[in-house]
Amino acid sequence: KTKTLEVQIPAGINHGQRIRLQGKGEPGVNGGPNGDLYVQILIEPHDIFQREGDDLHADLPLSFATAALGGEVVVPTMDTEARINIPEGTQTGKVFRLRGKGVPNVHTKERGDLYVHVYVETPVNLSAKQKKLLKDFDAAVKEGGEKHSPKSTSFLDKMKKFFS
Repeated sequence: KTKTLEVQIPAGINHGQRIRLQGKGEPGVNGGPNGDLYVQILIEPHDIFQREGDDLHADLPLSFATAALGGEVVVPTMDTEARINIPEGTQTGKVFRLRGKGVPNVHTKERGDLYVHVYVETPVNLSAKQKKLLKDFDAAVKEGGEKHSPKSTSFLDKMKKFFS
């Protein structure tokens, strides 16, 4: 017969783990006691977080202005939200570690960390005025030389060495 059971899922349980419900299985042979029922846990993907053990990873899109000038941003965590200070000149690929903001370990109850991966979002659908401002800005940056674009200069130096 069909029966509905309530099951306590412990925080931090992993995909594929099983929970044993003692005595909730099929009746035993020749009137013996009921067996155990095993519930296998399948965890669905999350819209924001990707799990790696007890640690969580999340992508943080940053505007060009925030990446260049720095500032404070709010990021979601499993419980609430946290604030991150973005330093001036932050590049795509920078990772911020928020200790203790991950998933609790099912055995120790210690929480993993949340790793926030930055990517700088390129603006789209710019107006004529915005395009002009960006062209003027680009020209001003190029006048400053390598001090404004250290990675680009490093890449160009590597290319020159490769071809010489």
